Amino acid sequence: MAKLDISIPDLTLPDGNKIPIIGYGVGTAWSKTDENAPKDQKCIDGVKTAVKVGFRHLDGAEVYKNEEELGAAIKDVNIPREQLFVTTKVMTNIDDIPAAIDLSLKKLGLDYVDLYLIHSPFFADGDKKALQQKWADMEKVAASGKAKSIGVSNFLKPHLEAVLETAKVRPAVNQIEFHPYLQHGDLLAYHKNKDIRVSAYAPLTPIVRAKGGPVDGIVESLAKKYAVNPGEVLLRWCIDQDVLPITTSSNEQRLSDYLRVFTFKLTPKEVEGISEIGNTHHYRAFWTHVFDAEDRS
Repeated sequence: MAKLDISIPDLTLPDGNKIPIIGYGVGTAWSKTDENAPKDQKCIDGVKTAVKVGFRHLDGAEVYKNEEELGAAIKDVNIPREQLFVTTKVMTNIDDIPAAIDLSLKKLGLDYVDLYLIHSPFFADGDKKALQQKWADMEKVAASGKAKSIGVSNFLKPHLEAVLETAKVRPAVNQIEFHPYLQHGDLLAYHKNKDIRVSAYAPLTPIVRAKGGPVDGIVESLAKKYAVNPGEVLLRWCIDQDVLPITTSSNEQRLSDYLRVFTFKLTPKEVEGISEIGNTHHYRAFWTHVFDAEDRS
């Protein structure tokens, strides 16, 4: 299939900044166990391929120990900085957020990131004041200009409520595991009410990690209807709910195919159908050590 000439639309964040509605993740697929290991050329090449086919939203994190690879790829692609949207996250160095952002920027070779996220709330172990203090530190990062927007990841309603009690700047984004088998009850509606955008990692879980589940049939049927692959149907299911999917691949054709999500839309009934069938099955791919097996929150 020829490369599609597709412009990825933006979504406006609560702070007025724009974010491309689909992102390329350098997360678990390219994660390293030792940050002193040689640079992973496959990771660098993966990012460069994503940019080549049209991705401009690049999503990383310090915990994956590959910010240097992401930075090397950004340098190599020779795209003007303002045309890229770069996300990173703090978890390993959560105790000192000002130092953490400086270290991340040094590894990325950048003066600022477009989005900086607290990677998870679990460091606080339910301590509301700890969450509020770290969010205050994030607000200082935003005020310094080292991050254009700030947000969180893996936060549930109680964590968000704690932050919003004292926040001067509301989180622009909450990035969560989100797919038909993990819809988090009324969490999407809560975000909408609080004017917080939702980003989805692991959106292809039903066909990657949990194949053989109940949504296979409807997803395959819709893929045939729209002449796309099942993966694009799942990405579109996110987008049609104003959720920004983050996906990954090292395969150029597959990455190019993912951008076909902007050539069709699911009907509200089709979105609802996937949601209803998905809710009959539960599967969580990440943070399984934190949640009970049947916890759908």
